[in-house]
Parts: sequence; structure tokens; C-alpha cells
Amino acid sequence: MTIQTIQQVPQQKVLQFFTTHWGSSEMVISTGIYDCSQLEGFIYSNEQQEIIGLVTYSICEKDCEIISLDSVEAGKGIGAMLVQAVERQALKQGCTSVSLITTNDNLHALKFYQKRGYYLVEILPNAVERARANKPSIPLIGNDGIPIRDELRLQKQLDLR
Repeated sequence: MTIQTIQQVPQQKVLQFFTTHWGSSEMVISTGIYDCSQLEGFIYSNEQQEIIGLVTYSICEKDCEIISLDSVEAGKGIGAMLVQAVERQALKQGCTSVSLITTNDNLHALKFYQKRGYYLVEILPNAVERARANKPSIPLIGNDGIPIRDELRLQKQLDLR
């Protein structure tokens, strides 16, 4: 099992991963519309060279924003390793923080990131409704039957020592 940069994996394989797990590689959030297959990122592959984890990010000034994070095999530390790879890369590029946006229904992500030192720094009420104007396929109901309405921004300050 290995972690590689997204550029080290054939583009078609990355696109197929996003299509299978998200319906497309397009991510619409309040910070922009992203083609995740075109972003910087890291991939975690198994022995058969299948992608079982993938993270993408975008750097703007001193903040690195995680745009997507997926792990096919939950509970094995794959997501944590990918987030750590992004944090290390962000430090190398002079970032002072890493942030991300998730939706109000994604209790799993809220738990995952807070356990790793991320803080809730902003609530964007009804942001998902605005995102649906650009991507109508965003579901109305999410995890645990919770209506998907708001975006939550989490952030972690990086230790520059």
C-alpha cells in the first residue's frame, strides 16, 4: 500500500474514482467550483494498484483548503494518512492553516476532523441551496435523513516549528 501524488496515477483512473464515488469529479462549494481530477492531491492504493483513498486540495495564499477526501475502506487510518500528507505539503509550501468545508449532515466528517485538531470556524447557512444552482444533483437529504442545507468550515492552524 502506497501514497502517491495524484499526478503519478493515470488521469482516467482518477476520473473513474470520482465518477464511481461522487457521480462526477465536480465539487461545488462556497469557495468555488472545482474539477477535483485537476487539483493537487494524494492517492492511497492497495497492492492491486486500486485507489482506496484520495484527497484533493487547493492552496490560496497561506491557507490550504482540502476540497475532497474519500476512503473506500473506513477505519483503517487511510483518511488520516492522506490528511497528514496534505498538512505536510501545506507546511512545505508555507501555509499557516488547513481548512475544509463539509455539510451539516456529515457528522462523520465533523468527528473525523475535530479528532485531528480542526476547529469549527464558520457556518454558512443555506450555502448548499446556492451550490445546487450550479450542481442540481446535490441531494436534498443526506446522512441519517438530515436535510443538507448548510456548509460548515473547519480549520487547523499548522505548527510552523
